[in-house]
Amino acid sequence: MQLFTGRAFGMAIPVVCAFAMPLSGSAGPAPKRRAVLVTGASSGIGLKITERLAASGYYVYAGARKSEDLDRLNAMENVSAVKLDVTVQEDVDEAMAFIKHEGRGLWGLVNNAGVAAVGNVAETSQRDLDFQFGVNVFGVHRVTRAFAPLIIASKGRITTIGSISGYIAEENFSTYCMTKFAMEAFADSLALEMAPLGVTVNIIEPGSFKSSIWRKVADRQLEQASLGKEVSADVQQSAEGIASYGAGLPEPDTVAAAVEHALSAQPPKHRYMVTPDEDEATVTLQSALRRVAELNQDQRFSHSRDDLVKMLHEALDAL
Repeated sequence: MQLFTGRAFGMAIPVVCAFAMPLSGSAGPAPKRRAVLVTGASSGIGLKITERLAASGYYVYAGARKSEDLDRLNAMENVSAVKLDVTVQEDVDEAMAFIKHEGRGLWGLVNNAGVAAVGNVAETSQRDLDFQFGVNVFGVHRVTRAFAPLIIASKGRITTIGSISGYIAEENFSTYCMTKFAMEAFADSLALEMAPLGVTVNIIEPGSFKSSIWRKVADRQLEQASLGKEVSADVQQSAEGIASYGAGLPEPDTVAAAVEHALSAQPPKHRYMVTPDEDEATVTLQSALRRVAELNQDQRFSHSRDDLVKMLHEALDAL
């Protein structure tokens, strides 16, 4: 198991809105009792989203796996807890049947459930690979496919929590970054497919916020390292470093605000980068621009520097 050594960008579950700046075209009030499904709603970003949407007049179906989390969510006003493990098709089918039976329809889907594990490409086990792709990619696809008919019927919105790790390929989080890069393609393709049907699709890309994912990453690192052997002091120190790093991060209130904007603004943005750290925001943009430069370098149809600047201006003007 690879030790945690570098900066971890976008480990939020758990995805250009500038940090510390309000969203332009602020979200309007939610129409009375519009229903939204939030996956992974038991803690962290998912819980913040659930709390904010419920307080703003939405009716939230809050997906969670554990009975104690379901009981806690059910006690909230404007919230119905739904047993939902996004990796289990039976759970997805039963959640779909329950929400359909409730009769409110479904205006919004927030694909928030996500997991992470530490490890570089050469050392990541098949178990960790399947674990992360199972939730972060296949789970998102499974839930979206199931609830698409209800969203299409309401001409509603589909929002996915990605990460700035969908732009920054961070060492020792290779598989996590792979899953978040996949969500970029998912959101772009789905937006094209759903636009003719009247459905708006967007993606929220948080930076580093407080989330239970950090403790879970640390616990999984210790679990994997302990298989058949004693855990070394270096591994223990690495795991505790991950957990303590996560504990010191800010609450994800701005991520929840971006989700509300994505569900209610006319029009919303397609991408929302939300980070509490200026360096994270800058590095993310630099990473995206570096890929443009690399794509253009020494190829048959390379553009001049002036042409690239013109393209950038045109892209900015189109927003």
